[in-house]
Amino acid sequence: MSSGSLHSSGLFNVAGKVVLVTGGSRGIGKMIAAGFVANGCKVYISSRSAKDCDLAAEELNALGPGSCAALPADMQKYEEVERLVHTLSAREQALHVLVNNAGAAWGETIDDYPVSSQFGCDTAFTKLLTLNTQRVFTLTQKCLPLLRAAATRGGMEGDVYKDPARIINIGSVDGLVVPSLETYAYSASKAALHHLSRHLASRLGWDGITSNTIACGPFQSKMMAATLQSMGDAIKSRIPLLRIGAPEDVAGTAIFLASRAGAYVNGATITLDGGQTIAMRPMSHSAKL
Repeated sequence: MSSGSLHSSGLFNVAGKVVLVTGGSRGIGKMIAAGFVANGCKVYISSRSAKDCDLAAEELNALGPGSCAALPADMQKYEEVERLVHTLSAREQALHVLVNNAGAAWGETIDDYPVSSQFGCDTAFTKLLTLNTQRVFTLTQKCLPLLRAAATRGGMEGDVYKDPARIINIGSVDGLVVPSLETYAYSASKAALHHLSRHLASRLGWDGITSNTIACGPFQSKMMAATLQSMGDAIKSRIPLLRIGAPEDVAGTAIFLASRAGAYVNGATITLDGGQTIAMRPMSHSAKL
């Protein structure tokens, strides 16, 4: 080990890596994609809307010095996942970082929560467990040849992969603690994702592929927009750091996991919520006296 290997420019360098971010056209996915582009990666983003995907890719491309390309796909559909991976495989021989971010939420009172299919639509549990959990497995499985190729390209020292490929799953604090809102399928699907990520880590670490989860608290996104508009001040007041997450927070965490600094992290769930899940309300001055 040399002092040069411990310098931040080397520890957190991700330049040149190929990255796929699902749900990358907005919200947390776009924040992560922007971070990788700004640090010299070749980023692909997917989203259900081809228009939104193209617009986001154009915007992120302008950031440089990395690049961003749109690969629109509806991750709810198995055949769309296959098409996405086929298109990516035609362009790239290796995938260094897979960010499973695409997801959906569903809030309804317990008495009205949809448990049977109506008008040909999926129930809340069918839709969310498919997209938030099952399709993470599907996409990861289909990307394994590209991820294994990236691990091999990173070189080996004996039986050890020097630079593993990375799977970064975007979870939620709602999968760690019982949420205050009635989002039963969402919290269940995210808890399942957290455990799936650990299971993948246990199996794929031997192949030079790490799997970790970022359990996000409140960030400014379309999914959180209505909640933050109606309850934003109350939510912030319950977070010890008194703010919601910023793009730098989640992008920085993803870059850490994708860099040399995070190469030994495998099977972890990183809670990124400003301390919301462990918050202890401070006593007032009068109460202390």
